[in-house]
Amino acid sequence: MTPAETTASVRPMRNKLLASTLFLAALSPFSAVMAQTADPAVLTPERVFANPSLAGPVARGVSLSPDGELVAFLRSREDDVDVLDLWAAPTGEGEPFKLIDARALVPDAGELSEAEKARRERMRISQRGVVEYSWDQQGRYILAPLEGDIFLAERAGGAVRRLTETAADEIDAKVSPRGNFVSFVRDQDLVVLDLNGNRETAVTTDGEGLITWATAEFIAQEEMNRDTGYWWSPDERRIALQRTDESTVDIIPRLDITGGGASVIEQRYPRAGRPNAVVELYVHDRESGQRTKVDLGSNPDIYLARVDWSADGRTLYVQRQSRDQKTLDLLSVDPATGASRVILTRTSDAWVPLTDDFKTLENGNFIWSSEETGWRHLYLYNRDGGRIRAITAGDWPVKTLNGVNQRTGEVFFTASMRDGAELPIEQQMFRASLRRTVTPVAVTPGGGWWGASMNRTGTAYVGNYTDLNTPAQSALYRADGTFVRWIEDNRLDADHPIYPYVSRRGAVTFGTLESHGETLVWQMTTPPGFDPSKQYPVVMQVYGGPSGGGVRRSWQGATNQLLTEAGYIVFRLDNRGEGDRSAAFKQALYLRMGQPEIEDQVLAINYLRSLPFVADDRISAMGWSYGGFMTLHMLTEPAMGLTSAISGAPVTDWSLYDTHYTERFMSTPEGNPEGYAASDVLDQLDQLTGRLLLLHGMADDNVIFENATRVIDGLQSRSIPFDMMLYPGQRHGVRGNERQLQQWRTYLDFLDRTIGSRAPAAQD
Repeated sequence: MTPAETTASVRPMRNKLLASTLFLAALSPFSAVMAQTADPAVLTPERVFANPSLAGPVARGVSLSPDGELVAFLRSREDDVDVLDLWAAPTGEGEPFKLIDARALVPDAGELSEAEKARRERMRISQRGVVEYSWDQQGRYILAPLEGDIFLAERAGGAVRRLTETAADEIDAKVSPRGNFVSFVRDQDLVVLDLNGNRETAVTTDGEGLITWATAEFIAQEEMNRDTGYWWSPDERRIALQRTDESTVDIIPRLDITGGGASVIEQRYPRAGRPNAVVELYVHDRESGQRTKVDLGSNPDIYLARVDWSADGRTLYVQRQSRDQKTLDLLSVDPATGASRVILTRTSDAWVPLTDDFKTLENGNFIWSSEETGWRHLYLYNRDGGRIRAITAGDWPVKTLNGVNQRTGEVFFTASMRDGAELPIEQQMFRASLRRTVTPVAVTPGGGWWGASMNRTGTAYVGNYTDLNTPAQSALYRADGTFVRWIEDNRLDADHPIYPYVSRRGAVTFGTLESHGETLVWQMTTPPGFDPSKQYPVVMQVYGGPSGGGVRRSWQGATNQLLTEAGYIVFRLDNRGEGDRSAAFKQALYLRMGQPEIEDQVLAINYLRSLPFVADDRISAMGWSYGGFMTLHMLTEPAMGLTSAISGAPVTDWSLYDTHYTERFMSTPEGNPEGYAASDVLDQLDQLTGRLLLLHGMADDNVIFENATRVIDGLQSRSIPFDMMLYPGQRHGVRGNERQLQQWRTYLDFLDRTIGSRAPAAQD
């Protein structure tokens, strides 16, 4: 459907949508709260970016002990939301207790190494303190890296033992499966610590310069969702570990500009079409000390995608992805010799997605997912790659394989589905079977958004739930969905930090638009005191790129309320290419990023302009990263006619971005010159329809600052005025309450000047 056809078709819907909006607002549970609140508080940026967090006591990184008797989780300190402590709670009687107090153990956190800063940036970790932890498979210990050193909490008695105290950072620390060893990477080498004798053994010793052992390379961390470079065998005898040689990767000089000056970082950054690091895989035998190279094939220009051990430790499974990402091979490796053979192959005309759905079983079989039907589903295979049966099927995708109860044959997974049909705005956990293909049964109730973390035996899980009226909460459940106990109920009562402001939360509605045979979902939030007889400016929030999608029936963040408090309708559409949907939906942007996404956003703005309460000439867009790329293209698309746009850390030329991400969707610059040219915003700057606010971190090592400077130069050479905010020392995101407060004050000021109370259109 063309934009014109869409506009014509939606105009008769004005009254229907208006009635729907009023109906949903009348049914809002917040109406009861509003009646009880005599003097509702107006939410301000100063309160949003202050302590304690308005999100309330949210548990992060929740996991069950292997025996299911203890739950561990991370919680922000009340005196500093950016510092995390490790907490635990018994699954039976007893209150949660603090297991590791980050400030007590390390009162004065020092500067992290550049390698650890980069690793945390890749993992999107912005806090300090205990930011990650892991159990041994026996459940005796919890290992917690803390500010560059490693601490071990003993389950029995709760004693905390410091394992390292060195000038170097120990990163990617793990407890071995049986709890006899702790391993970590120090100065680019893998080290194993024997917990019985407290003796360190260096597994490798030649890691330096451009050679790194046991650490996921930049591409794996940033784009492949793989943040480790070594894997223990179940019997602790062997460790599979990667060796990375970055000498082939181009040096991209990067200015790291801070408030105290500037330095040049000689960053090894593999841009699209250019060489990657050379990654090899080895198996170290801990008993003999022998290291054996794994045969990954004759072509070194591949991706080491995933590595898993069989349950008995006799087979190493390796997922090998081709450089063009159209082929994904599953290799069965003999760890004693390194010999490998391909037992399964996935192919696609576009790209084969990487997932974490591979699961080995005790009887030698394994589970793996495939999109061969056009939807991601789970399948059961024997140890040689022969398919036994489909576990799931239907016109909806599996999102995550959560766990398996091998005794009962139950398989647990999350999906956005109801009654056998796709429902993108909700997510639940379901139960299927290893033994036969059955209709999945919902374990969790519908109506919101569920995430789950299951124990190894598939008998219990931690459920994380939220909906429009429920802040994020966590609880322990049995595998059949029976509630056991709260971990963080995060109750929305008078003691909750957000309570004084909830009565002014706007009504949220959902809807759909059709584009090229695909159904797009959208959500709209109206300001407090919304009057449908008046006209309101609109902020279109956008990401637009390959992701989990942003339109969902879940608790709306406090920054959204800042926008509605300022009088804006907030609108978001998940365009084609965005979200865990069908293969066809995701692949719509293949070789032409910035084209189908913008077509769909044109549909969205035409729809908005068909509504009587939308001020046609006061619509802005805002987005960060891929969303920044989108807002630049939206502001230069005449059919959008935006009044203004906020673009944060945008990619402006895909040839400047990294290999794995860019080539997955766009091929190489040599293989797809037309697509790269069409996605480059520089030649479109003359078509700006409104005012631009451009923001970027001046130490960004992901979307290099050059992406912003070429647009800055292009606008200045065209004598086009624009607004700009740069962040010294900040990488791909703006961190810390003070800077985020400044960022949002800048947003609100810009919006007010362009589409708000100070905008020329508002004063006419």
